[in-house]
Amino acid sequence: MLRYITAGESHGQALVAILEGCPANLPLSADDIDRDLARRQEGYGRGPRMQIEKDKAEIISGLRLGKTIGSPIAILLANKSKELFDKPFTQLRPGHADLAGALKYDQKDVRNILERASARETAGRVAAGAVCRRLLQEFNINVSSRTVSIGGAASEKEWKTLIDQAREKGDSLGGIFELMITGAPVGLGSYVQWDERLDGNLARAVMAIPGVKGVEIGLGFALADQLGSKVHDEIFYDKKRGFYHKTNNAGGIEGGISNGESIVIRAVMKPISTLRTPLQSVDLGTKAPVSAHVERSDVCAIEAAGIVGEAVAAFEIARAWLEKFGGDSLEEVRDNFSAYQKRVSVL
Repeated sequence: MLRYITAGESHGQALVAILEGCPANLPLSADDIDRDLARRQEGYGRGPRMQIEKDKAEIISGLRLGKTIGSPIAILLANKSKELFDKPFTQLRPGHADLAGALKYDQKDVRNILERASARETAGRVAAGAVCRRLLQEFNINVSSRTVSIGGAASEKEWKTLIDQAREKGDSLGGIFELMITGAPVGLGSYVQWDERLDGNLARAVMAIPGVKGVEIGLGFALADQLGSKVHDEIFYDKKRGFYHKTNNAGGIEGGISNGESIVIRAVMKPISTLRTPLQSVDLGTKAPVSAHVERSDVCAIEAAGIVGEAVAAFEIARAWLEKFGGDSLEEVRDNFSAYQKRVSVL
């Protein structure tokens, strides 16, 4: 079973991602991971920390002579920005995990909440997802993202202006990003149990990205305003092509199972919670009214959120892939997939 965990704090020594269940003999290098780490740090509206970190992956286990060996893959991402780790604060920040986390874990210093709840942790998810992307590439499955809108504007020409205006005001912006997964065959996921449904697992993974407040697949919420006759994807058959749909309103998933069409996911990310012009709040210790704590942050991170979305989607597709075609080596997985292709092609 493919699974991963991350460890580490935003301004601590390092972040660590551990991916378990990756088959042996997959060609892999730190460069495969570094490319996605660099993409996560890009995008207009990112904060000054992106100029500090320049993440580089160090693969410290699970790899030998350029190939995975079947054991857990551990990836170390050293933090360069560590100067804030020992600086406490108590001015709760609206929109963050500060209040709920401090009450849940019985903490008096909100730094203990910020350090793990920070979106910096998503660098670990991107590292693990990059390994999954490398596996999917062996089978011509591609995961990509694009920004749909920022601050309500769909035109790229308006985005920089809106971000600049928000920066000048000490404010922030959210938006919508879209994920596209191409090349996934029919049969990933299942309707047999709720936690095996591919759409459910993808939605959960994307919803768990910090700041994401809404996820839809295919036409999503727009389906509520349409007749069934207008939205369900009619099925056709061609001897060369096999079964196919002319439309893809379902977003590539029906009954919790991939149907062979492109998988399309969109997510809404709220405006960044940390504001340079802080909102009113309360001090955790004194209970007195205060302005919220201000930490180094972004103005807008929609493009980066799309890269994180790619990573978590790649993981979920790779996990479903290995559940369907699993094996202990890349060669065994390839053989299992080839046998499945032959069976499906004669139906």
